[in-house]
Amino acid sequence: MPEVASGALLGRLAALRERVAGLVERRSAGDPTASDPLRGLYVTPETARRLAAQPPAVGTGEAQEDEAGAGEAERGAADRSGALARRFGLSALDLRILLAALAPDVDRGFEPLYGYLNDDVGRRRATVALALELAGTGPYEPSARARFHPAAPLLSGGLLVVEDQDRPLPGRALRVPERVVAHLLGDDDLDPELWGGGVELLPPGEGDGELTDGAGDARAFFGRLAVLAGERPLAVHLRERRPGTAAGPVTDVLRGAGLPVLRYRPDGSQGDGAGPTAALVREARLRRAAVVVGPLPERPGALVRALAGRGVPVVFCGGESYDPEWAPDAGLLALDAPDGGVAAAEVWRAELGAVDDDVDLGAAVAPYRLGAGQIRRAARAATALAAFDGTPLTAAHVQRSARQQSAPLLDRHARRVRPAVGFDGLVLPPEPLALLHELAQRARHRDKVLGEWRLRTGGGRGRGVVALFAGESGTGKTLSAEVVAGELGLDLYVVELSAVVDKYVGETEKNLERIFSEADRTDALLLFDEADAVFGKRSEVKSSHDRYANLESAYLLQRLEAFDGIAVLTTNLRANIDDAFTRRLDLVVDFPFPDAEQRIALWRSCLTATPCADNLGLELCAKEFELSGGAIRSAAVTAGYLAAGRGEPVSAEDVRAGARREYRKMGRLVPDASPLWD
Repeated sequence: MPEVASGALLGRLAALRERVAGLVERRSAGDPTASDPLRGLYVTPETARRLAAQPPAVGTGEAQEDEAGAGEAERGAADRSGALARRFGLSALDLRILLAALAPDVDRGFEPLYGYLNDDVGRRRATVALALELAGTGPYEPSARARFHPAAPLLSGGLLVVEDQDRPLPGRALRVPERVVAHLLGDDDLDPELWGGGVELLPPGEGDGELTDGAGDARAFFGRLAVLAGERPLAVHLRERRPGTAAGPVTDVLRGAGLPVLRYRPDGSQGDGAGPTAALVREARLRRAAVVVGPLPERPGALVRALAGRGVPVVFCGGESYDPEWAPDAGLLALDAPDGGVAAAEVWRAELGAVDDDVDLGAAVAPYRLGAGQIRRAARAATALAAFDGTPLTAAHVQRSARQQSAPLLDRHARRVRPAVGFDGLVLPPEPLALLHELAQRARHRDKVLGEWRLRTGGGRGRGVVALFAGESGTGKTLSAEVVAGELGLDLYVVELSAVVDKYVGETEKNLERIFSEADRTDALLLFDEADAVFGKRSEVKSSHDRYANLESAYLLQRLEAFDGIAVLTTNLRANIDDAFTRRLDLVVDFPFPDAEQRIALWRSCLTATPCADNLGLELCAKEFELSGGAIRSAAVTAGYLAAGRGEPVSAEDVRAGARREYRKMGRLVPDASPLWD
C-alpha cells in the first residue's frame, strides 16, 4: 500500500510543520532585524509565518484516511516508521531527528523555513542543532549528541548522513539517503546504489528447486539453516566442496521460509570484494531480507567484516577454509555444505519432457555435476538449440547446453580441444581399448559408487578420476584422451607445461593450484601431456634444487587426493613417474607399439575419406615401415598433399613416399627399393 504509507508519512510531516510554526513564531517575535531594509536578502519573519501557516500538502495522512476509509489502526500499520525503528533499534528521539532531516526531501515548503531557522537561506536542510531543537532537546545534552556518533543506530544503519564535517557538530547539515525516504513513502524498488553491483533481489516464495525430493540430508541441513535465519540475524560461512553448489540451495530454502533474498556476487576484479556493502546491509534491514554471498573473493576478510554482525542474516558460500580472523567479533558460524543430492537424470527428464528412445539421457548427462537450477536452464537452452537446428532433440544438444552451464574458465591456463574423434576412430588392442571404456564408465558413475554407495576411502579423498596413459610417442595417448572426452560430452583441456613450470620457488605449485581449482568446479577432462615433467620421481636431497623439487611432488600428491575432476596424465616413460603417484591413479593404460595388423588398420583409418587408387599396397607398407599411429597419420597427410598436387587420387607411391619421409624424420635408414614391392 504505497499510497497509504506515503499518506502516513505526510501526516507526520504535518505535525512537524506545526512545531516548525511554533519555533518560527518564537524566533520572529524577538527578531531585531525585522525592520532592516536589507532584509530581502533573507527570509523575513512574515514570510516564515506565512509558509509555516500554509496547509499541509495534498495526500496527508488525514486525507488518505478519509478517501480510503481506513481507521487509525490501519494507518498505524501502514506507517513504516515503527517497523523501521524496530529493525534498526531506533529510539523515539532518533525517529524525531530522522523526520526533521527528511522533511525537505518530501515537502519543498520546509526548505525556506529551515533556511530562516538556520539564519542562512543557502542552508535549506536541517542541522544537528535544528533537528534537536525541533525534537525538544539540544546539542548541549550528551545523550542527544550521542545520537550522531558513527556507531549510533542512525549513522551505523545508513539512515542518516552528517555532512559539513569541517563545521562544529551543531552546525552540520543532515541528509537522509533517497532510498530511506522512498522506503518510508512505500516504495519497494531496489536501491539504485545496488544496480549493476552484482546484487539481485529474489522475492519470497518458491525458488529454482535446487534441492530435489531425493536430497534428504541436504534438504534437512538447509532447512535448519533457514529456520535459524528466520529467528535471528546469524552469519554463516558455508564451505563448498565444489564451488557454486551451496548458494542456490540456501537461497531456495530462505525464500521458501518467507524471506526475501539479496543475492550478492562480488566483483572478482576486486581482490577484497569491495562493493556496495553498506547499501546492501541497509537494503536487507529495510526489507527484513537475508543476504547470500558467493563466490567469495580471493581475500574475503574485508567483505565478511562489512556484512557479518550487522543485524541481517547473511550466508557466505565459497570453497575457502574458514579463517577466524575474518570477523572475530561477529560470531560467524562455520559449516561444511552437504552435497546437493540432485537426481540429475530425473530433473532433465522432467524439464525436457518426452525424449526420443534413441537418446540415452542418463548416459548423456551423467558426467555433468550441475544443480537443479542449472539443469533447468540447460534444458531450456538445449530445447532452443534443437529448434534452431530444426531437428529433434539429441544428446549433442543436451551436452552442449550442459557445457555452457559448467562455464569453464580453464582457457587462461590450458588449451581447449573440442573432441572430434570417437571410439570408431581408435585402433588399439582389446585390453587398452577396454580400459578406455572403463575410464568413461568411472567418470559417469563416480557419484553413485563413491557417493551413494560410499566406496570412497577416507582421508579427504575426492571423487576425481585420474588415469595414466603410458607408451611411446605416437601410440595414441593424446588421441585416446580426446576420444574419452568426446564420449563423455566434455571439452578436453591440455595443460601447457610451459605456462605452469616456473623457475621461482613455489610459483609452479600456485599455477597448478589454479588449474586444479578451476577443473574442480567445471566439467571438463584435464590432460597433462608429458606428465613426468611435473609428476616425476622424488630423489635424494643433495642440493636445494632437489629439496624444492620434492616439495613440488609432495604438493601434487596431496592435491591429487582431493581432486574432484577428471584428469589424464601421459608419459613416454612410465618408469619416470613416482610410485606414490601410481598408487593414487584409478587406471593405468599401456599403449603398445602397433604390430603389422594394427598398422594396416591405422593406414586404412587415416585414408578413409581420401580418394585413393585401387591398389595402395597398405599391407606391404605396414610390413616394411614400422611406424607408430602418429607417424602413420603424418605419412598419410604427406601422401594426400602429393596426390593433391598432381590432381589425382592417392597412389601406392604416394603412401610409400609418406612413410619414407617419416623414416627419415626419425633418422632411420630407408632403402630406395624393397623386394616387397616387386
